[in-house]
Parts: sequence; C-alpha cells; structure tokens
Amino acid sequence: MSGKSQIAGQAVETIKQLYRVEHEARDLTADDRQQLRQDRSKPIMDALHEWMQAQRLQVPEGTAIANALDYSLKRWAALTRYLDDGAIPIDNNRVENLIRPWALGRKNWLFAGSLRSGRRAAAIMSLIQSAKLNGHEPYAYLKDVLTRLPTHKASAIDELLPHTWQPATSDKA
Repeated sequence: MSGKSQIAGQAVETIKQLYRVEHEARDLTADDRQQLRQDRSKPIMDALHEWMQAQRLQVPEGTAIANALDYSLKRWAALTRYLDDGAIPIDNNRVENLIRPWALGRKNWLFAGSLRSGRRAAAIMSLIQSAKLNGHEPYAYLKDVLTRLPTHKASAIDELLPHTWQPATSDKA
C-alpha cells in the first residue's frame, strides 16, 4: 500500500458507512431521513470526530494528512449539519456537477470586460443553474422573468426567483 495513508483509508471506510445509511434513506420522507440519520449516522459521525481528533494529535504538523484532518475538524459543524435536517443532502455532489461547466469555462470568462460585467455574468449564470435545479427550462424562465421584470412590483420580486417562479398566465382567450 505504498503512497497511501492508512489514516485516510480508515476515514474513507467510515465515510462509506455513512453513505450506506444515506442509500437506505433515499426514498424516505425528510422527517424519516432525519430520524434515521440521528439513529444511525450520528453515532458514526461522533466516533469519526473523536477518532480524527485522536489521529491529529499523533500526526506531524505540516503533513498532507495533518492538513486534511485540520480542514475537516475546522469545518465539523458544516460537515455534520445534514444530520439535523432530512432535506439536506450528505454532500454537495449534485451542485458540484451542475457548476462544473461554469468552472471549466472560468478561464474563458477571465476577461469579462470589467468587474461589473463579471458580476452580471455571474448573476445570470446563477439564475440559469438555479432555474435548472428547480426543474425549469432556463430559456423559458429567463424570457418570462425578463419580460415581466420592468412592470413587476419591487415588493413582490421574490415571485420571480427560481424556487418560487410560476410562468405568467395569459389573460387572452
């Protein structure tokens, strides 16, 4: 097992246990998933946390495994947040996959013209991906929102966000 950390291998095996629980929980309601996580995943996470703290005391400063342990331990609250809410996924793989095309195109957009243009491009890309995440066809969503925006009440702007948007209905018979 040359070049592979035994500590990393043990951590991966524990994480596999968490994903097995998630596999069982995938068809459950959010409340039932949260209960299963509390019953099954929380003890695994608690043991992993304790184990990681113990390992960190034994690993030399500045090593790759020390950096990995420090990174995880500093973000422990965020890593375990999913245990308390059945609607939160165990990881952000879905979002990572959705933003991959944008990340790959980053070099192409390095010179958007100005900081202002870059911010506008980022806002549009966020709307497009949010529309996809909410099951909307991005072109239809943007076309409808941009058509309605000039006359839409500012106090009701939330209605145009991807997670609350409904296509405009035609009053014409």
